[in-house]
Amino acid sequence: MTVRLLLDEHYSDVIAVALRERGHNVMSVVADVGLRSASDAELFRWAADAGRRIVTENIKDFRPLLMAAMGSAEPVASLLLVPPRRFPRRSGGRTNAIVVALAAWLEKAGAQDRPAEDWLV
Repeated sequence: MTVRLLLDEHYSDVIAVALRERGHNVMSVVADVGLRSASDAELFRWAADAGRRIVTENIKDFRPLLMAAMGSAEPVASLLLVPPRRFPRRSGGRTNAIVVALAAWLEKAGAQDRPAEDWLV
């Protein structure tokens, strides 16, 4: 089973394209007109329904959504949380570093069995 990712709005579609070129199923919020204006809660529900893991550094907003969904009968969107200090926005090689890290995470044995809250390190 392949892990399907959804890159949150602060990630360029260039990352999704590079990962798709490597054979991974990745889409980005910025490339989807319908998702660009969605709230975090709407995006979480959409990803849960679509079976996509959200890649985000917006930990303070998405983690509570995950905790609430896990404590209810609502569908759960898994998260791949990205520590902002690990991939600083002002870094010139940020995009490539994220592509490399996500590819490694996706290609790791058992990626589909990772916990609903996982971290990209």
